[in-house]
Amino acid sequence: MSVPEADPEERLDRNLNELLQELRVAQAGVQILFGFLLSITFTERYTEVSTEIRITHLVTILFAGAAVALLTAPAAWHRLLFRRGKRERIISSANRFTVLGLAALAIALTGTVLLLGEMIMGGWAGIALGVAAAIGFGSLWFLIPLRHR
Repeated sequence: MSVPEADPEERLDRNLNELLQELRVAQAGVQILFGFLLSITFTERYTEVSTEIRITHLVTILFAGAAVALLTAPAAWHRLLFRRGKRERIISSANRFTVLGLAALAIALTGTVLLLGEMIMGGWAGIALGVAAAIGFGSLWFLIPLRHR
């Protein structure tokens, strides 16, 4: 016995609800990360860090900010286009924003691991941690799912 196919409006409702649930998970993480990265600049030790660490920190903050913008954009689009017959457009755009937001978040998390590795261990060990983070996030969030696509 096969399950009857949902009508297009029910399918759009389900897709939007699933997307919004997924975004709730990602948004919490990126907002905590962003706050952590901002707080680093107000520590005593930050005045003593090298230019390379400051650049790593700035780039990481910029990617975290981009992730916040991209992962919260679907909520804004939904609010502004709600009940305007644009649900399919909202979902399509929100999907793109979400994938780009997750990519920005992966880069921000990689930068955070690299930053902490540079501060704690320095040199090649810190860089190796950053590379391991990039491989981990890239594989788990993008490469493996795309292989199963």
